[in-house]
Amino acid sequence: MRIMHPVSHLAAELEGGRTTSRALVEECLARIADPEGEGARVFLKVHADAARSAADAIDRGRSLGVTPSPYAGIPVSVKDLFDVAGDVTTAGSRVLADAAPAAADCSVVARLRAAGLIILGRTNMTEFAYSGLGLNPHYGTPRNPYERAEGRIPGGSSSGAAISVTDGMAAAGLGTDTGGSCRIPAALTGTVGYKPTASRIPRDGVLPLSGSLDSVGPIASTVSCCAVIDAILAGDAPRTPEAFPLAGLRLAVPQAMVLDDMDAAVAAAFARAVSALSGAGALVRDLPLKELLELPAINAMGGLPAAEAYAWHRRLLETKGKGYDPRVAVRIMKGAQQSAADYIDLCAARVDFIQRVESICAPFDALILPTVPLVAPTISALEDDQDYARINLLMLRNPSIVNFLDGCAMSIPCHTPGEAPVGLMIAGARGADRRLMAIARAIEELLRPARN
Repeated sequence: MRIMHPVSHLAAELEGGRTTSRALVEECLARIADPEGEGARVFLKVHADAARSAADAIDRGRSLGVTPSPYAGIPVSVKDLFDVAGDVTTAGSRVLADAAPAAADCSVVARLRAAGLIILGRTNMTEFAYSGLGLNPHYGTPRNPYERAEGRIPGGSSSGAAISVTDGMAAAGLGTDTGGSCRIPAALTGTVGYKPTASRIPRDGVLPLSGSLDSVGPIASTVSCCAVIDAILAGDAPRTPEAFPLAGLRLAVPQAMVLDDMDAAVAAAFARAVSALSGAGALVRDLPLKELLELPAINAMGGLPAAEAYAWHRRLLETKGKGYDPRVAVRIMKGAQQSAADYIDLCAARVDFIQRVESICAPFDALILPTVPLVAPTISALEDDQDYARINLLMLRNPSIVNFLDGCAMSIPCHTPGEAPVGLMIAGARGADRRLMAIARAIEELLRPARN
C-alpha cells in the first residue's frame, strides 16, 4: 500500500508551504499512469489537464492568502455514478456509453469543488453498483493491495474508490453505499469507509440503485479523513471529530446472524477488538437482536434494491440487456417478480422493523460487529456463478442491515500487521452521525497501535 497522508496532514503541509497542490496532483497522476500499477483498472477517466489547472489555481490563491477551505488543493477520486459536467455517467457499464454528457456537476461534486478539492477522475465500480464484490467484466477488476499477486478482490461496489486510496492515487474516494458499497471495500483493503444517514447527503445527479437505500459516502485512510469529506458533502464546515471517551461507552454486539460463517482471520481480529474495548473501560454487551433473523424473509423477493433497480432499468434491459454483466442483470430482473402490493408490503415491513430495532438498541451508544465475515477471496475463486452469488450475499449481509435501518456506520481496520485486512463496523441510529464519528475515532485510536 502506498496510501497518502491523512487529509489533515496534507492540509497542514499545504498551509505551511511544504508542498503544493500541483505536487500532490502530479504524485497521484504518476501513480495512476504507472504501467506496473492498478491505475488502468481503477480509473475509467482521468481529468489530468483539468486537475493540473485547478491545482495551479489553488496554489496561486494560497500564495495570496485566499483559499476556499483548509483542504483546498487535496486530490480526490469520484465513483462513476456521479454526474461531472461534460462526462458521461456510465456507472461502470458499456450500455450507457452513448448517453448524453452531464450538463452540470451533481451537488456533492459541486460541494467538493467549492471546498477546493481537486477531482482527478472517475473510478471503476461494479456495474450499476449491484454487487459487494467489485468485479467488473467490462473494464477489469482492480486488485486488492493485500497479496496483490494472488489477485484478491477489492470489494464493491466502490472498488476503484478504495484502490485509488490504498495506492496513493487520491487522498480520498467518493463512493456510494446501498448495502455496504463503501464499507465492504474499506474492510477488505484496510481503509476506512463511511455510510451516513442517507438524507444528510444530496443524491441529485447520482445514478440510482435503490432510492430507498442509497447513501453517498467517502473512503479514506482515517476516521478523521472521512469526517472531513462527509462534512463537505453535507454542506457543513469541514471538521475532525473529538474522540469520544471509551470508559463507560455502551457497545452492543448483536448475536443473531452477524457472527455466523466468520473465517478464522475475521473471528480472531474481531475478538481482539472486543477484548481491547473492554480493557479500555467500554461496556461491551452481547445483544440477542433476534429480529435480524427476519430479514431473509422480508427480502426474499430481492428486497428494495431489486424492485427499485428494475423500475429504473427495465426499458434499458429490453433494448440493451445483452450488454449487461449477466450477474448484475439477473439480480435486477428479480425486481420483475415483485408486484406493487409486494413493494408496498416491503416498505411497511421496513418501517415496522426500524421502529422495533431502534427501540431495542436505544440503551446503547453503538453496535459493533464484523463489517464482513470473510477476508478478500481471490477473483479466480468467484468464477463459478454459485460461488459468486453465495459469497456476494455473505459480503452484503452485515453492512446491508444498517441501510435497511436507515442508520449510519463506519468500517475501520482491526487487523494486525501482516494479516489480511479485516474491518470492524461501528453502527449507529439514523441521525447519530456526529456521535458515531466521535466513537469511531476513539476506537480507531485504541486499535491503531496494534497495526503500526
